[in-house]
Amino acid sequence: MNYRITAPPATEATIVLPASKSITARALVIDALSKTPCTLTNVAMCDDTHALMQGLDMKQGTANVGAAGTAMRFLTAFHAAQPGHDVMIDGSERMRERPIAPLVDALRQLGAHIEYSHHEGFPPLHIVGKTLRGGGHISIRGDVSSQFASALMLIAPTVGGLDIRLEGEVVSAPYIDMTIAIMRHFGISASWQGDIIAIPAGEYIASRLDIETDWSAASYWLALQALLPHSRISLTGLQPDSWQGDSRMLTFMQQMGMRAQWDEDGLLSLDMSQTACCCCSTFADLNGTPDLAPTLITMLCLLGRPFRLTGLRTLAIKESDRLEVLRDEIAKLGYLIQLEGREAVNWHFETCDPQPEPHINPHNDHRIAMALALAATRHPGIIIEHAEVVKKSYPMFWQDLSNANFLIENIL
Repeated sequence: MNYRITAPPATEATIVLPASKSITARALVIDALSKTPCTLTNVAMCDDTHALMQGLDMKQGTANVGAAGTAMRFLTAFHAAQPGHDVMIDGSERMRERPIAPLVDALRQLGAHIEYSHHEGFPPLHIVGKTLRGGGHISIRGDVSSQFASALMLIAPTVGGLDIRLEGEVVSAPYIDMTIAIMRHFGISASWQGDIIAIPAGEYIASRLDIETDWSAASYWLALQALLPHSRISLTGLQPDSWQGDSRMLTFMQQMGMRAQWDEDGLLSLDMSQTACCCCSTFADLNGTPDLAPTLITMLCLLGRPFRLTGLRTLAIKESDRLEVLRDEIAKLGYLIQLEGREAVNWHFETCDPQPEPHINPHNDHRIAMALALAATRHPGIIIEHAEVVKKSYPMFWQDLSNANFLIENIL
């Protein structure tokens, strides 16, 4: 479906945000590995979560995870460590282009039986579960995806413990910290010192976990408050001391002049001063929080603020090649962002003629669709094609925009 979106001049809205799919994914794997079921509340309900749940319930057959990268990586490690399981893990065409060799190589060091069904180094994978050889040291690259390390970490206690050495620069380190925090919550004393993540052998302790609201989803509303500064937006369920690295978005916005107030019930109320409209340059290293890049790039262009963002190398292997897609799609709005290889992006007021009725193709990427929907604040009537892609992480996004007085029209 394609949506034409028109923004109001200002809005007043309280948004009930979805739960964190990153925390949900880790908790679901731990629950599957626990001898006694855990009690998980506020579980994220989105396409990624459903793909992981279905894959965890399988012992035989094919699990098609679609575009869910977390499910692909976590299920690979999970099934490799389950004797008697015989599964094929496949996904979308884009998933078949996303590398998984570092994780497969590491699991093979532990004795895993994993075969590539089509192309070496990429899904689909045929996995025959075995008793893996833990209790020693293993190495894995840290500069491709933190999910490779997290996948190994989650199964480590059940295979006899592991010391995992991260080779090279570590990307998205807050997600590894998140995995450690969740494992500790369920009774495993994981630690990270230098380039070694140490995880003892043990059993997960079935506990209760009320899953946090998603800071990645909150980022679109923080940006919207800046773009419509006379609005009054409040967000529910966020934790100021969150396990999620994307909570850094609030810090970015406070540096731009946003005031944020928490009430005793955890409601975050936003207020934006006009300082967001100044032309001061923004510089940020997003190595730990690359998922914020689409939101920040879109917002800063719309605000007319030059910027340089670094630490973006992992965006090339997301649901789309995000920097390439952002460059092409945001040019339809008249902004010419400059890519610095795979690592960085900058913009210093370079423009072109915008399309009179821009049609944004998100390239099956939920974060591209949601970030560029914000452009309706400057480009009324912008069209987001294949708008259903937001179901991957935030199924209620369009409904929430509508409740915030955006006009959402379904067009052919």
